[in-house]
Amino acid sequence: MINQLIVFAFRWALNSFGLWLSYKVFGNGYGVLATPAGAGAFMVAGLIFSLVNALIRPVVVILSLPVILVTLGLFTVVVNGFMVWLAISITPNLQITFSHAIITGIILSLLNYLLSSILELRMLEKEIN
Repeated sequence: MINQLIVFAFRWALNSFGLWLSYKVFGNGYGVLATPAGAGAFMVAGLIFSLVNALIRPVVVILSLPVILVTLGLFTVVVNGFMVWLAISITPNLQITFSHAIITGIILSLLNYLLSSILELRMLEKEIN
């Protein structure tokens, strides 16, 4: 239970960082931010994104499974973008276009993949030693 909370907190921090990084690199799609967003807004957005991914994403993936199968899995990029767009839309003081949400979803997927790979390697090293 404690390990799951640590992993969730780590993913929350990583998602917050990924959202902030994507916002700084690509912007929000509207040219200029309506209001300057601080670190707190991105921490809230990261928490909302983590909860959306844990609770809503599985339902959306199951409902869109036929399209995912027809596109050989490429539609999952759109699903990830929708999850980012939904989380940012719920977060106060942040806004994003759907095309930028898809790019942000790709960045977050890559960051989470790298994190998972690193954590699995460390767990494997602990088991070997």
